[in-house]
Amino acid sequence: MDLRPGLSQQQTLKLSMTQELSQAIALLQYSSIELVDFLENKALENPLLQIKNTTEVYQRKKKGNGSSTVNDKSWIEQISDQRFTLTDHLMPQILDMKTTTVKRKILAHYIYHLDDNGYFTGDLQEISEQLQISLPAAEECLQLLQKLEPSGIGARNLQECLFIQIQRHPKQYQLAEEIVSQHFSLFAEKKWKALAKLISKDVKEIQHVFDFILTLNPKPGSAYHYEKAPYVVPDVMVLQEGNQFVVQLFDNLLPRIQLNKEYIANLSTHNDKSVTNFLRDKQQDYQWIVRSLEQRQRTIVNVTEIIVAKQQDYFQKGPKYLKPMTMKEISEELGIHESTVSRTVREKYVQTPFGTVELKSFFTSAIDSVSSEAQSSNKVKLAIGNLVKEENKKNPLSDLEMVELLKSKEGIVVSRRTIAKYREQLGIPSSSKRKRYD
Repeated sequence: MDLRPGLSQQQTLKLSMTQELSQAIALLQYSSIELVDFLENKALENPLLQIKNTTEVYQRKKKGNGSSTVNDKSWIEQISDQRFTLTDHLMPQILDMKTTTVKRKILAHYIYHLDDNGYFTGDLQEISEQLQISLPAAEECLQLLQKLEPSGIGARNLQECLFIQIQRHPKQYQLAEEIVSQHFSLFAEKKWKALAKLISKDVKEIQHVFDFILTLNPKPGSAYHYEKAPYVVPDVMVLQEGNQFVVQLFDNLLPRIQLNKEYIANLSTHNDKSVTNFLRDKQQDYQWIVRSLEQRQRTIVNVTEIIVAKQQDYFQKGPKYLKPMTMKEISEELGIHESTVSRTVREKYVQTPFGTVELKSFFTSAIDSVSSEAQSSNKVKLAIGNLVKEENKKNPLSDLEMVELLKSKEGIVVSRRTIAKYREQLGIPSSSKRKRYD
């Protein structure tokens, strides 16, 4: 082997990840909100890119005399946003309390240490030092706060919240007070047999306490906490026309982009090479964005069309008929990489005859069945939910019993571990915690 230094040529073939390719991949996986942010940022960088919003904006119009009017929809929306907060509810109660002015000020300060659920999150030691009062005085003021409505407000944890409500309940449920104050962990973990033996009570009595606790409010402040309800705008729609389903892109709410020809005309008169290069680069950037947006739209529509073709029963009969399907199947149909399908369905929504759902929800794993046809994991979860709904609550079904019932009734073959996993995903407790004693 010749190890002497020298020059040689070698031809290799490799894929280079350019900045444009990297941005095109990112553009495909953007949700509608992310896409709007991207275009707005691009418009700041590129003066040739103009954004035209298609959504209607309600603006305040000035009259000649300086007064202003708002159209009907705008002022109605403003009224609906004036929500009655927890502070609004508590402050009048504090002002009406028969106590000293100093304590009213302390209680008003405590309000700002309540979280959205009405729980007190402040540190009494720190507050006492900050307000220059003794720790017992700070504790006394917290107890005053806990006497306000709604019952349970100002509690420091769930146990205290429930205990406050039990004490103020008309029934004065003494057994509930004892259990919540002294044996809350055993009770919450539903170790009722051990608890019944410990306090010398019948399990049925503990069951009655549990039913009573369910009538209490674990989040007393949540009724006054307001967040605007999130709404989903579909990226694509599936419409039924006769016996066929048609896929249509829904991008009405996305901003439209256009080339700023006036800016180009003004700068084109300059005989400056740097200006010419600047215009050329920005025009290329604009054209790339236009092509990438068009490619994004085509890919979303193409992927959705294949999903519809493979899930005809779902779109005709409903979610119960969703079939197992993988992203690899879609990628092979379209001749694209599986990762492209993954990026395409990320945070994209489709409007179907049965509601608006995430595109990625159509991809489910297959479960064996006694027949040759596989079942989707969603269908198995639905079947588990129905079994629990119809079971005898005094003798709830174990995971092993559900395995046998799914096989005999639904023809679905699953393991006990799979049942346990799906049950946990559905928020269904184990059979021992579902059991009732009366």
